[in-house]
Amino acid sequence: MTDMSPQDLKAKLDRRDPLVLLDVREDWETALCRLENATHIPIEEIEFRTTELDPTDEIVVYCHHGVRSAAVADFLRQQGFKAVNLAGGLDYWARAIDPKMKRY
Repeated sequence: MTDMSPQDLKAKLDRRDPLVLLDVREDWETALCRLENATHIPIEEIEFRTTELDPTDEIVVYCHHGVRSAAVADFLRQQGFKAVNLAGGLDYWARAIDPKMKRY
């Protein structure tokens, strides 16, 4: 699986399944909105900061619309991580799951 829907992520979070949320957006974007308890590593830093991630964790990578996070999830899988992309990114999450989340 390379993508996870917001609905599937919500179900996993509701069950408290062990996973790592990885936000790869810019600092200014995370200041606007973010998922609670997410790890923030901007996309341009990911190749230098993979040691901060555990390859045994399920990692759900997200960005604004899912393009940058898809690239990061692919990169992480190539490095041996169990990473999936949040389909549609945080924008789709806000529309489908959390309409109170600030959109930009």
